[in-house]
Amino acid sequence: MAGNSGPGYAKHPEHRVEAQREAKRVRVTFQGEIIADTENAIRLEEGTYPAVYYVPREDVKMDRLVRTEHHTECPFKGKASYFSLGDAKKGELVENAVWTYEHPYDEVAVIKDHVAFYPNKVDAISIG
Repeated sequence: MAGNSGPGYAKHPEHRVEAQREAKRVRVTFQGEIIADTENAIRLEEGTYPAVYYVPREDVKMDRLVRTEHHTECPFKGKASYFSLGDAKKGELVENAVWTYEHPYDEVAVIKDHVAFYPNKVDAISIG
């Protein structure tokens, strides 16, 4: 490790966080438009939570995302930054629909430069 280990791992060594490349294509649809389409997603599984798909930024229509001031902290992944999704010019945004770990902890460094979408804030996240 490069010296940026998540503090949660020392306190809870039994906590499972697994990140691996997803073998299938991942598409995210929002308001009828495909806004993310990749064959290079990372599938992250953590504890009993449903799997989350992290999509490389280069495979996302980043112009549809608007950075917000919202942040959260995860002891296993790091500080999350958020984006709203939609049409900022029309003022039609779904708040904090997308998140990213810009400086993730070493254990999940593979999700750097990726974003994830809340399934309940987009039309669909399709796998396969």
